[in-house]
Amino acid sequence: MDPITLIVAALAAGASAGTLEALKDDVKDLVKAAYARLRGLARTCVADQPGAELVLAQVETDPQTWEAPLAMMLTEGGAADDVNLVAAARALMELVDATGTAAGKYDVTISGSQGIQVGDHNVQVNRFGA
Repeated sequence: MDPITLIVAALAAGASAGTLEALKDDVKDLVKAAYARLRGLARTCVADQPGAELVLAQVETDPQTWEAPLAMMLTEGGAADDVNLVAAARALMELVDATGTAAGKYDVTISGSQGIQVGDHNVQVNRFGA
């Protein structure tokens, strides 16, 4: 996943009430803290752009509508090269993924392959030659 998509996805996941509701209390605090750190870094990255506060606020209520404007602002702000911002997004997504609440946990593109398994807890047995 490219850095901008990762950051936007992490901001959307961290803002989602559904994500927080599915978490246990001890993990909720970790996710809230990780989200606050990520949002603060994103705010700093886009601070000099007009409408940045509006876009950051709106992405929390309607991520699908505001993902594209946010991605554009993050790109213009150089977010892809901000190692702290990308690391914060990755850390938040790892927390959310570890709890099993992330939609679209796997982003897979497969072409011309055989014997592929996607997901957790799979078992594959290959037998060659009869």
